[in-house]
Amino acid sequence: MLESSFVLGAQIAGVHFNGGDIIFQLLMMIILLVLLKKFAWGPLMGIMRQREEHIANEIESAEKSRAEANKLFEEQKALLKEARQEAQNMIENAKKQAEIQRQEMMDAARQEAGRLKETARLEIEQQKENAVAALREQVASLSVMIASKVIEKELSAEDQEKLINEYIERAGEDQ
Repeated sequence: MLESSFVLGAQIAGVHFNGGDIIFQLLMMIILLVLLKKFAWGPLMGIMRQREEHIANEIESAEKSRAEANKLFEEQKALLKEARQEAQNMIENAKKQAEIQRQEMMDAARQEAGRLKETARLEIEQQKENAVAALREQVASLSVMIASKVIEKELSAEDQEKLINEYIERAGEDQ
């Protein structure tokens, strides 16, 4: 058997050992690994890095959103507390205002009652004075009439007639 001049190989116990094939396969494996690294492993690692960065960004964004949501929740809680306090203050102010208005209305009613009482008192006093004056006039008229009856016997008929006419005229004017 003729072997080529460049064949590296040996045969050991019936197994044929070919060194050229091994070197060729080793060389092909290295070329395959370089090509895989350049065209498959590199882009795959780039995609994995991008995915890792994307996930890290999403986690960071979620943390920011959670922190912002907590901040907004606290703000809303504070606003709600403030609104409740303001509503309580408004209720207190309304109660105070109602009390003030009630007091003002009571004072006005008391003043009006006092004014009406004073008006009624003055009117009663005026009517009392009128009644006393009317009573005095009647007493005076009666006194004159009694006196004229007493004097009638002493007056002449002519004087008596004059007094009667005057009395009738005064009585007519009073009524």
